[in-house]
Amino acid sequence: MAESQSAWRGRLDLQFERRGSADSQRTIHQGQASSPLKLQRAQWQSSGHCELPILHTAGGLVGGDELQITAQLSAKSQALLTSVAAQKVYGSVGRSRQQPQGIWSRQALQFDLKGGSQLEWLPQELVLYANGLFEQTCRVELEPGASFLGAEIVRLGRTAAGEDLEQGCWRSALEIHRNGANGGRWELVDRLELKDAALTGEHGMAAQPVFGSLAWVAGEVLSPSALENLLQSCREQRAGLEGTMACGALEQGLVARYRGPSSQAARFWFCRIWALIRSFQGQAAPEPPRVWPFQESPLGTRA
Repeated sequence: MAESQSAWRGRLDLQFERRGSADSQRTIHQGQASSPLKLQRAQWQSSGHCELPILHTAGGLVGGDELQITAQLSAKSQALLTSVAAQKVYGSVGRSRQQPQGIWSRQALQFDLKGGSQLEWLPQELVLYANGLFEQTCRVELEPGASFLGAEIVRLGRTAAGEDLEQGCWRSALEIHRNGANGGRWELVDRLELKDAALTGEHGMAAQPVFGSLAWVAGEVLSPSALENLLQSCREQRAGLEGTMACGALEQGLVARYRGPSSQAARFWFCRIWALIRSFQGQAAPEPPRVWPFQESPLGTRA
């Protein structure tokens, strides 16, 4: 399929490194970006994570746009990547006589984590307009001791305007691979597609407009009892939130899913899980990134 000649081809390449003396180490970053991607000024969380907001200056994605983000983390570095605003994906199905089937917008993520490093990928939500086509691939390579936490929340249509996804489609492919002295293994391979019957079926979205997915892979092997206690704590944090929420164990982590009417509820639950994981790892509680515009407190927990 031919792509639009005026489409954006944005790229962002990041490197994180732990520097400093033994008692005052800090993760610093270097990066190179091409339009429409830009970086804002980094800050540091109490946990030591380098908080780095990514800005998409084009105001949204149209058919044919492609974004590529790579990050390399050196040993024991810690980074939190987020987005400055929600990402909009505009509809393309039926808007062109030459390509009535529409043109895809795509985002490719590649994260390479050295031993003992930690990456948190927590962008703000994605809003897929009616007849929009969006595909994201995310490949994570972990060395021994490295950990990854990633979450995504997508709204299927502008429901406040009475709009659903119509003929649009959202795809996601997440692959988390662990390298080791005895070879490698897959921590998680997760492929999802939401369109057509999957939007209305009970085993799909059941006509709900918001989907969320969170995956965490720990740096070390977890005991069955510790993992089960963590999962139980995650389930307890669903209290007071609307929607259907479930989580389950990986061999060395967990996956959580949200389906419901509220992106706020998905965000609240995922932020509470984020706080539980930080505590589980013996780290300071997370601080909502300064670019998140929320007036509420998503990190509030329930007993």
